[in-house]
Amino acid sequence: MNVTDLLKKDVMLLDLQASSKEAAIDEMIANLYKHNVLTEQASFKEAILAREEQSSTGLGDGIAMPHAKTKAVTEPTVLFAKSKIGVDYNSLDGQPAHLFFMIAVPEGGNDTHLQTLAALSKLLMEPVFVAKLKEASTPDEVQQLFLDATQEDTTEEKAEAPESGSSASSDEKPFVVAVTACPTGIAHTYMAEDALKKKAKEMNVDIKVETNGSDGTKNHLTNEDIERASGVIIAASKKVEMARFDGKHVVERPVVDGIKKAEELITKASAQDAPIYRDSGEKSEEDGEYEKQSAWGKIYKDLMNGISHMLPFVIGGGILMAISFLFESFLGSESEFFLFFNSVGGTAFNFLIPILAGYIAMSIGDRPGLMPGIVAGMMAVQSDAGFIGGLIGGFVAGYLVVLIKHLLKDLPQSLASLKPILLYPVLGLLATGTAMYFAIGPVFSKLNSFILSFLEGMGTGNIVILGILLGGMMAIDMGGPFNKAAYTFSIGIFNDTGDGAFMAAAMIGGMVPPLAIALATTFFKNKFTPDERKSGTANYIMGLSFVTEGAIPFAAADPLRVITSSVIGAAIAGGLTQFFHSTIPAPHGGIFVVLLGNAWWFFLLSLLIGTVISALILGIWKKPVSK
Repeated sequence: MNVTDLLKKDVMLLDLQASSKEAAIDEMIANLYKHNVLTEQASFKEAILAREEQSSTGLGDGIAMPHAKTKAVTEPTVLFAKSKIGVDYNSLDGQPAHLFFMIAVPEGGNDTHLQTLAALSKLLMEPVFVAKLKEASTPDEVQQLFLDATQEDTTEEKAEAPESGSSASSDEKPFVVAVTACPTGIAHTYMAEDALKKKAKEMNVDIKVETNGSDGTKNHLTNEDIERASGVIIAASKKVEMARFDGKHVVERPVVDGIKKAEELITKASAQDAPIYRDSGEKSEEDGEYEKQSAWGKIYKDLMNGISHMLPFVIGGGILMAISFLFESFLGSESEFFLFFNSVGGTAFNFLIPILAGYIAMSIGDRPGLMPGIVAGMMAVQSDAGFIGGLIGGFVAGYLVVLIKHLLKDLPQSLASLKPILLYPVLGLLATGTAMYFAIGPVFSKLNSFILSFLEGMGTGNIVILGILLGGMMAIDMGGPFNKAAYTFSIGIFNDTGDGAFMAAAMIGGMVPPLAIALATTFFKNKFTPDERKSGTANYIMGLSFVTEGAIPFAAADPLRVITSSVIGAAIAGGLTQFFHSTIPAPHGGIFVVLLGNAWWFFLLSLLIGTVISALILGIWKKPVSK
């Protein structure tokens, strides 16, 4: 993807009329909405202003880069605007801004456009390029300038590849490492990286810069890099992983200082003119923000941390187990292929509850909570407490670690170094193990057995009702607490009993929303914009693959109609799977695992019925675009 793919000519404003900062933001947002880049303006503006409150995106030298990443964005876009009179944008240098780049990024975007935005950000660090940009008078000239500059930059990068400033650089030069990060990880992260690299080259200093952007961590600093470095630069306006820099001279500054004060930061780091960082293992600043959340906000955050880390085991193990069932159906249960895939997939499944519990505990108690949490999950498995016991064990482990930290907070400084390496692990494990062995394990083992016995004794009518609930819950918030609760419950029953009946209800509930939207955009074209119809086509693939998230942009744009229609169709389909006794032998995979289940033809019929009902409700209820 080229910069010009994001820098669209039709959304450029080469004569911005606004004279104040908020008016300029409003004018640019209105133009994005006019060209269907935004589904609505209010939430995007709120995100833009929230970013401005953290630090001004007026970078100085007449440039401003307001940016936000929200569900309201339909496709990644950069709006370029020019103001002849200039706008007081609270820029870092106090001067008016004349060039504006409003960056709109959708949630869940891929790495490609983020890398392109990083390239755009770096180009704006070139004074000659900026001067040419100020002279451009047409959208075609602007695009051509970026196209030419991008090609030149690529050529220079290839020519300078051997001097990339990695850990393999010459020991004769001073060597420093840096981490750059901004709250959204879109623009400032990469501008600071580029500024530090260029200034280091001028100063004859080797540098390796790790970026913590929206596309994840890039150019990760190794232990060898950190050990060899004279000093560390943290140019970040959000939390970064600090424990690894224990014992090093660390210069900590906001990300904007990485852009504007690169020479000062490199000088301090290379001369070790900075305090030595000590990792105490105590709560970080992010933990302080955690304390300010509501009780439900804390629980939801911790639970989602556990589930998100558990999902790779669910998906990887589930797909391999599904493949093993395919080999079993053709080659028999003694086949080496079946035994291999089933063993690997089953091993991954054995980690589900320990990983869930471990990362819940880590979310609560930071790193000291991880080990006790994993042990709590394993003890839940061994005591037949099931996923419910493991989930509760994760919370208990996390809060016990928090209690231990509190009790040890007044320990003499001479013993402080023992806390993370000795006291937290031993006391955390002892306390968690005691709670699991004498209380949680036995109680939840009996509770889990009671629930399973109750479910086994339910009549067909009750099972159909449960299928309706599971299917509907999967479609309510498409990845939120209702969806996760239904999915986790179904996985827990599948993991404990091997019965894929409830997995069928949950899976079909997640497949209906994107498929219904795809069908509605196909047969009710006048109810959707051209961009929505394009996205709708992709939902056929996502729906069949059990990727519910494809429905999220539509739900954000029209929540009442989209969510209501999705829930109705998904609930009906979920109930039908139980009525027809359909099962799915894997927790993920969509259409690729359906044929391996029992009564799969009825599953497909249920899917078709639920999808058509949702699509009809949405298509009939939704107003034509022209209105």
